[in-house]
Parts: sequence; C-alpha cells; structure tokens
Amino acid sequence: MDSKFTVKSFQTAKQQKQKIAMLTAYDYSMARIIDESGVDAILVGDSLGMVVQGNESTLPVTMDEMIYHCCCVSRGVKRALLVGDMPFLSYQVTTEEAVRNAGRFVQEGGADAVKLEGGKAMADVVRAIVRAQIPVMGHIGLTPQSVNIFGGFKVQGKEEDRARALIEDARALEEAGVFAIVLEAVPEELAKLITESVHVPTIGIGAGRWCDGQILVVNDILGMYSDFTPKFVRRYANLKDTIVQAVAQYGGDVRAHRFPARENTFAMDATVLESLRADGEEKRTAI
Repeated sequence: MDSKFTVKSFQTAKQQKQKIAMLTAYDYSMARIIDESGVDAILVGDSLGMVVQGNESTLPVTMDEMIYHCCCVSRGVKRALLVGDMPFLSYQVTTEEAVRNAGRFVQEGGADAVKLEGGKAMADVVRAIVRAQIPVMGHIGLTPQSVNIFGGFKVQGKEEDRARALIEDARALEEAGVFAIVLEAVPEELAKLITESVHVPTIGIGAGRWCDGQILVVNDILGMYSDFTPKFVRRYANLKDTIVQAVAQYGGDVRAHRFPARENTFAMDATVLESLRADGEEKRTAI
C-alpha cells in the first residue's frame, strides 16, 4: 500500500501537476473499499443528508450525525486523507463554536481535516481552526448550505461581478490558511482562472477539467440511482440494476425453497441429535 496521503501531499501534487482523486463515503464498508481502491482523500460529506437520509437538502444534518458517520468511515480508512464536512450552523454562529466542532471531527470522528463552505466571510473562522492545528479545506461556488439564498442548486459565477467575487474568495481562503479549495458548479473557464490564481490545490465538482483534482459522490459514480444524474457526473457502474436483480433472485429462491441449500447450513453431531430425538420421544410417550 502507498504511504498515507496528507495535507502536504495535496501541495506536492499541485506542484508536480498530479491530479488528486477524491470521493465521498458515509459508512465503514464503502470507505474500506474506496480506500483500498487508491483514492487520495475521502470526504464524509454533509451530502449524507440527501444520499443517506433522503432529505431534499443538506440543511437538516446535525453535528452529532456527522460525527457518527465520520467515526464509521474512519475505521475503514488507512491511506486516504479523511475530511469531515462541517454541517450547517456548526461553524457560522461563533468562532469558538466552530473551533470546538472542528476539534470534535478530529478527536471523536477520527478525521484528518475538516471542510467548510464560504469565502471571505469565513476567513476568520478558517484562521481560528487552523490556529488550533486542524487543517481546513475551503468550499466556494455552489455551496449547498446556501441553497435558500441561491434559490436552488444553480451554477455560480456566470456573471462578471460574481466571478470576480469567487476569485477573491479563493484568494482570501488561501491567505487564511486552507490547504485546498473545493470549487462546485462553476464555469470551467472560471475554475481555471481560480486554479491559476492560488497556490493551494483546487478540487472540482462540476467545475471542469482544469482543477487540480476532482471529487464526486460515490453513489453517483456507482449508478445507485436511476431518477437523476447531474451533468458533471460520469457513471462507472450501474449497481442499482445489479442490486435489484440480486435481491429479486434472493426473494425468488426463498419462496421456491431453493435457499438455503444444504451447503448454506450447519450440521449437528449425529450422537447429540439422536439423544435429543430420544428425549423428545420420551416426553411424547409420557403425555
């Protein structure tokens, strides 16, 4: 197995023009598979509010829920850098609370770093968390926790003033001490400009080809859904159909008495079985 991927590995990758591959994970089993597959970093995303919990946004996810899932994922991760996603209102209220919650991700959740949304407005929060010796990944562009402000999940930075603001946000986050910045749902050309304007790696999700790395939701690339696939996602499998077929076959085998078969059962010692049968016969005779 390769050596542990760290925040320093992010910087080295950018300097050497090596792309960084990230995925989300929400449980031990998937995290172990992803980690063994060789991705560089794993994000325990607050997207679990939609992917795992079935909510329409990430806003209902609580800090305790994020810690729980981070704990599960951390047990399956050996090589990849593990990043905990700070949920809504876990860092926006006070700087002290932000540092405390970031610390929980490391101390209780087993995370190596945390991610939070927002640009210049979050710079002081980033500085405080970094001062507490906790690495921070930034996140600008479409920030899902701001979905009500944006009026939906929409591409950000199409207009000149907003594009300039995003460039300034990236520079402010770099100055505040982030080790990387997620760019979500921004035009490819703008993502390229941002990537060239900062020294820390950019990680794209719906931000085109020129970012220093990419991140996607693992359930999306595995084809776990059939109702909706974002434009920026590439499916590498169609597991929903595979799972449906397997479960249907299992149900059919149970109903048709094909499962369990002899090879799926455990045998008992013949002498013990005979003794039990004799005891049962004696009781029936006594009755």
